[in-house]
Amino acid sequence: MTRPQPDPRLDLVLERTVDVQRELVWAAWTTPEYVKQWFTPDPWKTVGCEIDLRPGGLFRTVMRSPEGQEFPNLCCYLEIVKHKKLVWTSALAPGFRPSDQAFGDVPRITAIISLETIAKGTKYTATVLHKDEADRKKHEDMGFHEGWGAATEQLIACVKKMRA
Repeated sequence: MTRPQPDPRLDLVLERTVDVQRELVWAAWTTPEYVKQWFTPDPWKTVGCEIDLRPGGLFRTVMRSPEGQEFPNLCCYLEIVKHKKLVWTSALAPGFRPSDQAFGDVPRITAIISLETIAKGTKYTATVLHKDEADRKKHEDMGFHEGWGAATEQLIACVKKMRA
């Protein structure tokens, strides 16, 4: 699967230059104990994570709201290029089975996490694909940029602790 060009009508993109090695960012995305440290923006918490890192494999998180309500999220990996790219979707369950699981009000998405080594560390790009303009707008209005941005800052802090 090649990386599609983002369509501003359908896709949301978060891009950062982070001052850590891409191998550490990769580890933060692919190791359950690290994912639980950063994946959900505070004051929410990620209290569960399971990863079967292969195409068709499981990417499952459980998020807990500040009020204590838990939200399981079951996704399927589509593509894995070690240290470079992760592609997963909430539209499919593991084994590429169609999913009917809802994750609160969040629309179904496909996420592409791209990591590129650059002089200052890593170019980190999260591209989130939506089925239509309404889902894209809904996800943006729910706070995509703020939430994914805060989670990315938490990921960077987690990675810096890993290398310390």
